[in-house]
Amino acid sequence: MEAAWRAKILAHQLSVFYGETQALHEVHLDVGAHQVTSLIGPSGCGKSTFIRCLNRMNDIVDGCRVEGLVELDGQDIYATGVDVVSLRARVGMVFQKPNPFPKSIYDNVAYGPRIHGLAQGRAELDEIVHRSLERAGLLSEVVDRLDAAGTGLSGGQQQRLCIARAIAVNPEVILMDEPCSALDPIATARVEELIDELRATYTIVIVTHSMQQAARVSQRTAFFHLGKIVEVGDTEKIFTDPADTRTRDYITGRFG
Repeated sequence: MEAAWRAKILAHQLSVFYGETQALHEVHLDVGAHQVTSLIGPSGCGKSTFIRCLNRMNDIVDGCRVEGLVELDGQDIYATGVDVVSLRARVGMVFQKPNPFPKSIYDNVAYGPRIHGLAQGRAELDEIVHRSLERAGLLSEVVDRLDAAGTGLSGGQQQRLCIARAIAVNPEVILMDEPCSALDPIATARVEELIDELRATYTIVIVTHSMQQAARVSQRTAFFHLGKIVEVGDTEKIFTDPADTRTRDYITGRFG
């Protein structure tokens, strides 16, 4: 039995401009707590721009302007005085290309807890590192070589290391921007299993070009097109009985 639905994130009339170019047009989307929400749509339709609004990653893009409202547990994340560092600890991100730091496996995962002062000593830090690697399904593969370079792992292992790094600071939300696009099918399957396990603890938003992946991992799906949300709803309904002909055309491969 699923827990009662509640919104973890609410985006309302969200518009994003890069200079004179408008990338998002008054997007409204509620993200359910402890669910996986997939964002699908053609390249350049605003999916990645949208998730970068949820932890204010767009702040670091020159000329980017964000209008509208984004709330995390009812709090406006763009309000004056919001600590962006704390926000990004609460809303972690995993990128398209695995990007481990040029450090050991251990130090990759320990980096965030050290920065945020989450461990009182080495024993506590060890526990956080081990627990995060375990949750990311990687501990058994690397436990004997935590001092080895994170960059020496396979692509799939590197992506799970990045997931371990994201969850080490105990976030509430994990954003994933095409986390499997650089991975082979076996590594992709492992990450998808992991996403399904993690949603019990975290709220997950995933951008994916793979409609099969969206169908497998998510409970809700939003279809973006030309910077707008065309349709959002339960994943099964979006894929079997979409309300909008544009959604149907995209899912059946007529465009995109």
